[in-house]
Amino acid sequence: MSDLQSKNLHSPDEVRPFRDHGHADLVNLDSGPVGLGTFEPGWRWSNDVKPIAGTNSCEVNHIGYVVSGRMRIVMDDGQESEVGPGDAFHIPPGHDAWTLGDESCVLLDFGGLKGYAQPSS
Repeated sequence: MSDLQSKNLHSPDEVRPFRDHGHADLVNLDSGPVGLGTFEPGWRWSNDVKPIAGTNSCEVNHIGYVVSGRMRIVMDDGQESEVGPGDAFHIPPGHDAWTLGDESCVLLDFGGLKGYAQPSS
C-alpha cells in the first residue's frame, strides 16, 4: 500500500518545456505523475511537442480538467472536440490539439503523462 502523499505543483519535481508556447509542470506521486500544463496562445501539439516527441501525433492518454482557456482536439480518425473552463476530459492517444484564442489554456492532467513532451525511446 502507498503512503499518504501531497505535493505542490508550484514546486514541481520536473518541468517539461515545449519548443515554444508553454510548459508542463509535474509532480511525481506513487500513483503516477500529475501535470499542470500551460499552453500559451499559439501553442499547437504538432508544432510545439511533435519535434520533441518524434511521433506523428500525440500518443499519450490524457485525463484531466481545464482550469482556464480553451483547447481544440482533433483525433487521428477525425473526431473533434473543444474543451474549456470546468470541463473534465479524456483524450485517448492519437491526436493533435491547439490553444484557441488569446488566453493560455491551463489544465490538470492525471492521465499518466509517460513520455509527454519527451523524446520517444
